Amino acid sequence: MPEEPVPAEVQPGQTREPEPVPTGPVVAVFAHPDDAEISAGGVLRKWVLAGREVHLLVLTNGDRGSDDPKRDRAELAATRKQETQDAADVLGLKSARVLDIHDGDLANTKEVQAEVSLTVRQVRPETVLTCDPTAWFFEDRYFNHSDHRTAGAVTLDGVFPGAGNPHYFTEQLVDGLEPWNVPKVWLGWTNEPNRYEDISGLMDTKIAALAAHRSQVEGDALGFFEEWLPADAVESGRKIGVEHAEAFRIIALD
Repeated sequence: MPEEPVPAEVQPGQTREPEPVPTGPVVAVFAHPDDAEISAGGVLRKWVLAGREVHLLVLTNGDRGSDDPKRDRAELAATRKQETQDAADVLGLKSARVLDIHDGDLANTKEVQAEVSLTVRQVRPETVLTCDPTAWFFEDRYFNHSDHRTAGAVTLDGVFPGAGNPHYFTEQLVDGLEPWNVPKVWLGWTNEPNRYEDISGLMDTKIAALAAHRSQVEGDALGFFEEWLPADAVESGRKIGVEHAEAFRIIALD
C-alpha cells in the first residue's frame, strides 16, 4: 500500500480543511510513564473530548528516570506509577497500566508482545498509537532512546501479526476473547509524518498532564517543556495552517 502523501505546507493566512476525527476506542503504547504526554498529549485529549475511550499501556516502570545516584529505584517506580494515573486523569483516559519492566531494559520479546496483544484483544481499538521504531536520529541534536524505538517495534509486532492471528498467544483466547485486526496505527516521534493533527486549544492540557509527572519536571525541567512543546507544535501547525499540531505517521491496515 503506498504511503499517504505529506500534506503541503499551507501559506500564511490560509487554513486547510480539517481531517475528520477518528472514532472508536484507542490503545496508546509507550515506553516510559511520561512519553505519551510529550509525544501525543494533545491528540489523546482531543480524542477523549470526541468521546473516544483511550487506554494507555506503559511498557517500563521508569525506575531509572533520575540523575540522583541516591534515588531509590523501587520508590521512584512507585511514584511514577501514581504519576501516570494522575496524568491520565488530567487527559481523561479510560485506563492506564504500567508494566514492571525496568527502565532501559525493554526488549522486543514474545512476553512483551503478548501484553500488547492482550490489551488490543480486550479493547478492540480502532486506533493504536505508539512510537515510530525507525526514528533513530532527530537532525543533529538527539538520538532516540532505545526504549522508545523498542516500544514501537513491540507494539507493531503485538498488533500484527500478534493480536489479529489466532495462532499467536493462543492462551489468551478464552472466555470469549478473540483476535482483533487493528485498522489504523499512528506513529508519533517520527521523521516521516503524513498527518499533522490540529491540537489548537489543547496545549495547556497537554502541559498540565506532563506536569503531573512531578518527579520528571523538577527544577527547570517544566520550564523547558513549556517552551519547547508549544514551539514544536507551532512548527507542525504551520503545515496545516493552525496554531498548534502534532505530527504522526499513519499506517492504514484496513
